[in-house]
Amino acid sequence: MAVLNKIRQRSLFLIFIIAMALFAFVLTDLFRNSDALFGGSQDVVATVNGKNINRIDFMNRVENMQRQLPNSTSTQTMNRVYDQEVRRAIMNTQFNELGLTVEQDQMKDLLKQNFSAYPEFQNEAGLFDENKLTEFIANLKAIYPERALLGNFQLNYDDWVNNENSIAIGAKERTYFNMIQASVNATLNEAEVDYLLENSTRDLRYVQIPYSTIADSLVEVSKADIKAYINENKKKFEVEASRDIVYVEFKEAPSLKDEEDLKASFNAFIDGKVVFENGQNDTIKAFAQVKAQNLEDYVNFRAGSDENYNDSFVKKSALPAVAADTLFNLNVGAVYGPYKDNGMMKLTKLVAETTVPDSAKVRHILIPHVGTNRAAADVTRTEAQAKQLADSVAAVVRANPSKFPELVTALSSDVASVPNGGVYDFHPSTQMVKPFSDFEFQNKVGDIGVVKTQFGFHVIEILDQKGSSKAVKVATIARKIEPSTETIDNIFTEASKFEIALGKGDFQDVAKERNLEVKPVNGIKILDENIPGLNSQRPIVRWAFEDGTKVGDYKRFTVPGGGYAVVQLVKSSKKGLMDPENASATALTEIRNKKKAEMIRAKITGTTIDEVSKNQNRPTGTAAAVNMKNPTISGAGLEPKVVGVAFSLNEGETSGLIDGNRGVFMVTVTKVEDATKLDNYQAIANRLSTTRTSSAQTKVYNALKETADIEDNRARFY
Repeated sequence: MAVLNKIRQRSLFLIFIIAMALFAFVLTDLFRNSDALFGGSQDVVATVNGKNINRIDFMNRVENMQRQLPNSTSTQTMNRVYDQEVRRAIMNTQFNELGLTVEQDQMKDLLKQNFSAYPEFQNEAGLFDENKLTEFIANLKAIYPERALLGNFQLNYDDWVNNENSIAIGAKERTYFNMIQASVNATLNEAEVDYLLENSTRDLRYVQIPYSTIADSLVEVSKADIKAYINENKKKFEVEASRDIVYVEFKEAPSLKDEEDLKASFNAFIDGKVVFENGQNDTIKAFAQVKAQNLEDYVNFRAGSDENYNDSFVKKSALPAVAADTLFNLNVGAVYGPYKDNGMMKLTKLVAETTVPDSAKVRHILIPHVGTNRAAADVTRTEAQAKQLADSVAAVVRANPSKFPELVTALSSDVASVPNGGVYDFHPSTQMVKPFSDFEFQNKVGDIGVVKTQFGFHVIEILDQKGSSKAVKVATIARKIEPSTETIDNIFTEASKFEIALGKGDFQDVAKERNLEVKPVNGIKILDENIPGLNSQRPIVRWAFEDGTKVGDYKRFTVPGGGYAVVQLVKSSKKGLMDPENASATALTEIRNKKKAEMIRAKITGTTIDEVSKNQNRPTGTAAAVNMKNPTISGAGLEPKVVGVAFSLNEGETSGLIDGNRGVFMVTVTKVEDATKLDNYQAIANRLSTTRTSSAQTKVYNALKETADIEDNRARFY
């Protein structure tokens, strides 16, 4: 009690002490992240030439682009937006320095060029109406932040402003690069040099002592040699920060017991009784007893198959390969299985058999409607209107088949077949979409009918059929083979035990004890998304680059498709020059060749090709019409240094020893053939100019990007 009384007496003091401690904790965290206090890089995705790319604006653009590119991953979309924003910032620096702008009148013309084809901005005559454009923009502003439909896209006022900015930037870029391209045209002197390099030739006689004549084991390359080589070729060995990891994967894969249990569950369909999970029994017919007209309901709903019933005749090649022979030769009404196929357990019944043509020749008229695949923007008819038109066309061509070609030209939207009068020549049943194929292979020559597909309504006439062979109709109950709850729990336990064991042992040793495969992944970059073998795994990449993650640390991650990966960081490489260990693969050959050249030179005696050839026991070779533009020596390969030396010699002169790409050379010029000068080099100059201007834009932008001051903070947010 005395202690409690003392605490009560000093309660205000204690509250003050606790409050000060909490305040100090908050201050410490804030100063640790001082950028947040002073509006620093916490909200900056990147800085390009002093211009910040704001995080909120950037994320909004990523979100907008993700809607336009639904099949791209978030990282792919983010990288695409980043490249656009960096380009915009780099180019704006150039525009500002040059004073390039887009004035109001020019902007009006640009908007007209970009949107004149949109029906929303056209008058009754189909011409661009500036007032409609102005009205549309005003409406977007009025309903902000709501979106409006333009063509196939939903956009709000911010999207429109960004679009206008992009159009303006595009116009300035065209002006900028047009000026660049105008300045890179080749002169007549350059054209003459290019002509002489290609057409002046030398005939050579040479001897080559290849570097391969000295075994690599005889050439000592030290770590210091590699370091010196790296320092002499810094640009070649500059690398980004990277991480090396190893991982063990625990997949949530079904066990053999799971397969056997699923296989046993098919007995209910064989015997005709199903026990539901709630314990109640529901008796249904056995699969073999179900009539053909009831199979779709039985397979899709009563049996709950993971593959829907397909009411079509198919050839043997379309049946599951593991059971095709057996299924194709079943008696009608017989059931086969359960059998395993492509990750599923299946039970198959042969419903019917027939003979079908091997190939068919048809002609058709395609009538699309609003909502069909590949329908043109000017298609306005409804599905009912399209069906009515197709039925009318079918009646006309049944009465008078000669009208088919002219109706194809007038009505069909299938651009691939219109030039051929709507005809598709002989083709197998697998070429067309199912409803189309069913009609042409399950009816007779001369039949005309209307068929609906995802492309609209087809008026089809069967012109001819070739061959015939057996086809069967099957019904299949299919269930995915999936891990049970017990299996999933066991996998989790196994991964957890492995992770715990790592606290007492080495990663490789612990994995070996458990017969687990350790998979290495090297050279991961900070913005990488995919881990080989694990697919999209940004969480692993982010963890590997976190400040608190050190070499030797490990962590468990959930992987796509179910399961876990226990990952260990084994190497952390900083941005800068590649370390000698990683650089050795590239550097060793060149360092060895340099040392081999010295060793070869030291062994050579003689000053003529024949003397060197005899001294080194190497054959001599000849090369005719060697030129400087393509400095290749017959029998030796690309050797620009050797050819360059040869062009400095007069006819009959012999060079000294030359260290080439593949060995040490000595050459004698046996013939000098200088190109005959032309009266005019304009054609060559034009060709060179075309080549330069076509690549100027890419080269100039890459040069600007290389020299730009870019601070990339994307990894903080993605």
